[in-house]
Amino acid sequence: MVKNTNWTLMKRLLGYSRRYLRRILIAGVASLGVAGTEVATAKLIQPFVDNLLIEPDPALINLLPMVVIGLALVKGVSRYVQGYCIQTAGQFVVQDLRNELYDHSIGLSMRYFSGHSSNDVLSRFLNNISLLQRSATDDISELGRESLTRVGRKPAGFCPDVRLALVAFLVLPVSVLPAAMIGKKIKEYTKRGMQSIARVTGVLQETLAGIKVVKAFGTEDYERQRFHAENRSYLRQLCKVLKYDAAAKPVVELVASLGAAAVLWFGILRVVDGHLSPGEFSTFLAAMFMMYGPVKRLTKVYANLQRSFGAADRVFELMDEPYDVEEAPDAVDLGRSRGEVSFRNVNFAYLNQPVLIDFTIDARAGEVVALVGPSGAGKSTVVGLLARFYDPLSGSISVDDQDIRNLTLKSLKDNLAFVDQETVLFNTTISDNIRYGSPKATDAQVREAAVKAYADGFIEQLEEGYETNIGDRGVRLSGGQRQRICIARAILRDAPILILDEATSALDTESEIIVQRALANLMQNRTTFVIAHRLTTVMNADRIVVLEDGQIREIGRHEELLQADGLYRRLYQMQFRDDTE
Repeated sequence: MVKNTNWTLMKRLLGYSRRYLRRILIAGVASLGVAGTEVATAKLIQPFVDNLLIEPDPALINLLPMVVIGLALVKGVSRYVQGYCIQTAGQFVVQDLRNELYDHSIGLSMRYFSGHSSNDVLSRFLNNISLLQRSATDDISELGRESLTRVGRKPAGFCPDVRLALVAFLVLPVSVLPAAMIGKKIKEYTKRGMQSIARVTGVLQETLAGIKVVKAFGTEDYERQRFHAENRSYLRQLCKVLKYDAAAKPVVELVASLGAAAVLWFGILRVVDGHLSPGEFSTFLAAMFMMYGPVKRLTKVYANLQRSFGAADRVFELMDEPYDVEEAPDAVDLGRSRGEVSFRNVNFAYLNQPVLIDFTIDARAGEVVALVGPSGAGKSTVVGLLARFYDPLSGSISVDDQDIRNLTLKSLKDNLAFVDQETVLFNTTISDNIRYGSPKATDAQVREAAVKAYADGFIEQLEEGYETNIGDRGVRLSGGQRQRICIARAILRDAPILILDEATSALDTESEIIVQRALANLMQNRTTFVIAHRLTTVMNADRIVVLEDGQIREIGRHEELLQADGLYRRLYQMQFRDDTE
């Protein structure tokens, strides 16, 4: 992946601001107003000294209050317009960046999410984007305003003496060099700090999600130590950022003061020699010392921008992550599938570790195909490839004789329904959870699906019925209830191809019986792939595919496989012995 420099990062960030160019231009004009009033204030010093103090002019004395009030009014209005326009533009830019990052992230394949911590992705959305947000609204606006002010106040522009102007031009810009060197360190340690806070976020999220396990095993002290260790690591990185941040201002001030001392000494000599008037030199000194304010603030802004570049680097790392599952440019719409599925010589590996080897099966329309075998045999990978969570390294997968890589992703997914061992529900109503994936379904259709899933009974007993909010991950429902909601969701989707991945593995016997009845309704007239650990749940499958180490060892019906002295028979005997002991 190409490393982003500060310049490329800035160009990419500015690219998001094009659609808000009008606001930015208005802010730029207002910044000119702010800078212009401050420059005008400095310009007034020479006539103030020469015409009001040395040789008083009554007309100018009476005009002075009006000028001061007028400049303050123009500056105040300009600062308001500039601040409002640039900050709102910055907020819009960050919103677009966050939306694009989300759109890209959710389009990445399961291969990416299998190899990366979700906490790290979450941290890029929360911590990194928040840092960019502050920079886009505050730092960039101040950068523009203070840069214009510094240019306008440049002492050389106020000095008719060429030699003094040349000294000022050569000496004072040297103050930016230490800021540049310190800024590189700030960016480096900011990026490391963002990685550390991602780990802190991860520990916190894992602890809260697994709080029941933490309490059950009494591991509170262990989790405290783990959190404290990651928090200390983050603090170490943050302290390094603060160290360089704190050094930036005094170092710049020291360098600038050396230059100012040289200019001041040389300027006094020019006045003594008669090359400058006291008023001209007073104006020059005022401009020079007034310029220190913008220099100091620009140093702070520069340090903040380096932090933002560190955050932006992490954001664009995720943004630049390539898609490894993409829709073909000439992809066709599958339409309503007949449910015929074929795997031909499919090979797949994860991190150079073979997971499926020369996998070949055909599933006829309406057929129930069971995938069984030891853990890690490749069962879930088979259905993951069918859903294009990943693409195979070689071989092909087809639906209705069409390679799924030539189909639009939407039309492929529209023909699939999932019921997984992990009951994924959302923090919303039961009705919305059943309707998820079928947003246009009516209330009557939602209820019909719930009836077929044997979920209507317990739903009606709830105080708010189908409008009951089930809480985070369905925490207010039992395991069996959550599974029946998932089955109702799959029934409502009415897809011709159904995937059941250990759909009853986590249920007690009573719940499993009810869920099995619901699954029987769901499987009617659908091509079904069943992944099961309990072999008693697949005894009635049309075909059972026995996998081991990514390879097919046996294929047949339950009775046929029991008669053979193979892996299926050994697995069945072990389970039967375990169940009867």
